[in-house]
Amino acid sequence: MLGRAALATRVGAAAAAPAPVRIVHLGLGAFHRAHQAWYTAHATDAAGWGIAAFTGRDPHAAEVLAAQDGLYTLVERIDAGDRVEVVTSIVEAHDGADVARLAELVASDQVAIVTLTITEAGYRLRHDGTAELDDPDVAADLARLRAAAGALAGARPRTALGRLLVALDARRASGGAPIAVVSCDNMPDNGERLRRGIRSLAALVSEPLLHWIDGSVSFVSTSVDRITPRLESVDIPAVRAAGWIDVAPVVTEPFRDWVLSGDFPAGRPDWASAGARFVDDIEPWEFRKLWLLNGAHSILAYAGMRRGHATVAQAIADPECRSLVERFHDEAVAVLPVGVEHDDYRAQLIARFSNAAIAHRLDQIAADGADKMRYRIAAVAERSVAAGGSFHASAAALATWIGWVLAGGAAPEARAADVRRAAAASDPVEALVALVSPTLAA
Repeated sequence: MLGRAALATRVGAAAAAPAPVRIVHLGLGAFHRAHQAWYTAHATDAAGWGIAAFTGRDPHAAEVLAAQDGLYTLVERIDAGDRVEVVTSIVEAHDGADVARLAELVASDQVAIVTLTITEAGYRLRHDGTAELDDPDVAADLARLRAAAGALAGARPRTALGRLLVALDARRASGGAPIAVVSCDNMPDNGERLRRGIRSLAALVSEPLLHWIDGSVSFVSTSVDRITPRLESVDIPAVRAAGWIDVAPVVTEPFRDWVLSGDFPAGRPDWASAGARFVDDIEPWEFRKLWLLNGAHSILAYAGMRRGHATVAQAIADPECRSLVERFHDEAVAVLPVGVEHDDYRAQLIARFSNAAIAHRLDQIAADGADKMRYRIAAVAERSVAAGGSFHASAAALATWIGWVLAGGAAPEARAADVRRAAAASDPVEALVALVSPTLAA
């Protein structure tokens, strides 16, 4: 059974020992474990950087990981076979509802970084980046935070940004040093959007906290890339063949990419030694990945499911689906910043999508479509229209989602009530377009 004592018998006590907690993560899921946790484990100074990770809504991932001392196997999957490694960087795993432990950790000067993978919908932001105060959970959190009357640690918010606000206030109250907060979700300028969202909440709760955030919190923007599907079964033959019983494995592709832009006032791991890149301008890299990979994923999901496909590999093998993707790619690269390499990346993407060993389910990708289409597809269409260029492929891509919704397609949706209202409108196409882009609707 996977655990640090068992690992020590293979690699030695020193290599299996937990690193001190210096990173706190919100959104303990498969992608975090395939990406940021992997990079941290492979940094040359990994022994000094442990991660305490918190779940979002479901505590299950924390429960199974805690039973394994934070350890899990990472399985890199290609047609030729699986490669298995044990990742050791997560040293604590907690239910996200344990806001007291979250605040205690972030208040410690030993902690230098908070990272997030909470999905686009998890931020609950308006188009302008401020908190969506009409969201019932955001409104309830705001009421709890205001009622706490300066003692935010007792508020017990349910949203990710509400919990982050409590944690940052604990650091402020303790006289803590500046800290970096790093968004690793698929939103353009994700660090700036997170800054705007958290500031808009702080402004309604505590003026001293707002001023402290402005002076002591660095919001780092990132572009993240590694296809990591949800597992249908945790019983993986390659893991058993490696000699482990693991109830929390992660399966991913060999490809990985991480680009970051921003300051780390309290330090960071040597992620560059594991292949991460640090740049002055993140925007070109964000857009390249968000549009070419994530946009294509959404097209394949909605077009593919309507044509009877279940996985990305099946959908990309369908000439009609592949044509939709390639025509959308043509429009997207036309509005990418000049000088951004895209030819090799596009070729790599088609090969990655075609990897049949990765069972990346389309119904998984289809979740939270309203927010995903806003960032992945509508953003390209808006720029194409503004530049006077072709927008027909973007319109066709947006139509894959609209057609799927109107045909009764079902998937978890953070904005489900808004989608239902739009679909029931007298002109549902216009209403659904307006939901993802008022500019395009106009």
